[in-house]
Amino acid sequence: MAKDKTVYVCDYCGQESVKWMGKCPSCNRWGTMKEIRVSPQPTSPRGGRLSSSPLPGERAGVRLLHEIKADDEPRMDMGDGELNRVLGGGMVPGSLVLLGGEPGIGKSTLTLQTVLKLQGRRILYVSGEESARQIKLRADRLGPVNEGLFVLCETSLEQIFQHIEEMKPDLVVIDSIQTIQTETVESSAGSIAQIRECAAALLRYAKSGSVSILLIGHINKEGTLAGPKVLEHIVDVVLQFEGDQHYLYRILRSIKNRFGSTSELGIYEMRHDGLRQVSNPSELLLTENREGLSGVAISCSIEGVRPFLIETQALVSTAAYGTAQRSTTGFDGRRLNMLLAVLEKRVGFKLAQKDVFLNIAGGLRVTDPAIDLSVVAAVLSSNGDMPIEGDVCMAGEVGLSGEIRPVSRIEGRIAEAQKLGFKRILIPSHNIKGLNPKQYKIELVPVRRVVEAVRELFG
Repeated sequence: MAKDKTVYVCDYCGQESVKWMGKCPSCNRWGTMKEIRVSPQPTSPRGGRLSSSPLPGERAGVRLLHEIKADDEPRMDMGDGELNRVLGGGMVPGSLVLLGGEPGIGKSTLTLQTVLKLQGRRILYVSGEESARQIKLRADRLGPVNEGLFVLCETSLEQIFQHIEEMKPDLVVIDSIQTIQTETVESSAGSIAQIRECAAALLRYAKSGSVSILLIGHINKEGTLAGPKVLEHIVDVVLQFEGDQHYLYRILRSIKNRFGSTSELGIYEMRHDGLRQVSNPSELLLTENREGLSGVAISCSIEGVRPFLIETQALVSTAAYGTAQRSTTGFDGRRLNMLLAVLEKRVGFKLAQKDVFLNIAGGLRVTDPAIDLSVVAAVLSSNGDMPIEGDVCMAGEVGLSGEIRPVSRIEGRIAEAQKLGFKRILIPSHNIKGLNPKQYKIELVPVRRVVEAVRELFG
């Protein structure tokens, strides 16, 4: 019998090494090399790593690309518009999807709520954390029971495969991947070796049997998916379910998607009877009464294909401890420092001795550069205690020379602002080309530089 091979894998980037090193040569992080034991010959036909065996209906060997048939398979409608959008139109048959999030954020609630809506499909819900009675109590709270939903409380991968072979389900949910273990690895559940081998075996089964599998994973204290980084490389789709537990909003992001875009965003509202889809996030993210409040600016951002308005809040005060503080929530802190430098160099506002705090309302994390203009406006508004009119919004990227650079999808941004009743919108002057201002009920105000935007907002 062949002996097990020991390798060392970086817990952050997945780099492998035959010997232990204090510093990973790939990502240059210290103390991330973990020892795992690899079995050369797994005892179970389903428990091994990915092999090169062909899928059903395909022959082995080298093939010409133009001979391979790649017809579009119908996606599985999950019965959830937000989830379908993030997945790229639904779940692809034979795909392996990983849903990660912090404890208590609502991963199991979202998954169980979704499978309860899939009437007419056979679904196997494998739970390694909760009993069948706990799942039933949660299901009764979320909605009517799906007659095709089966529950299995099991942590052995071999037993799970046996039940799948007997049932032939359309969708398998495993809650969570950290609780599953296989007999081919001599380590406890949740270890790097167990997670790696179980995920590889599940992917091989999904590809060979055209069964969609949804994995639920935990988040470690660094905010990344627990387990080796190679876990994210194995799966087809990685979804991140995030949000502050002090807020009612939950955001579903796509970090990796082999079948769609990774820029889509799904928004939910946590309620006592489950998660409610937010079809119009703009109305939910904006404060109802903004009149007379300084340091508040409205920007039109785009995540994926959907535009929505967000509220940018800033607070500027005199530095109390000598060294000025720069604190951001939901926005890149380095970009804030750049925008403050632009204000000082190009506009003439001295903010070096003042604390600047920036917050994106609603617990959102925004990366769209089009909110630069609203960040600048909110900072200047708070600095001079001059409120911005409540019927004004803006969209524009700020360059290092103080110019307002054009942004993408300007028509969608204008239409969203007009739908919510705004009277004016500040846009880059370059974006005004090709637009007919008469076709909009909202006034389009083109600006070239930050100085012009300041003049339009504060006179």
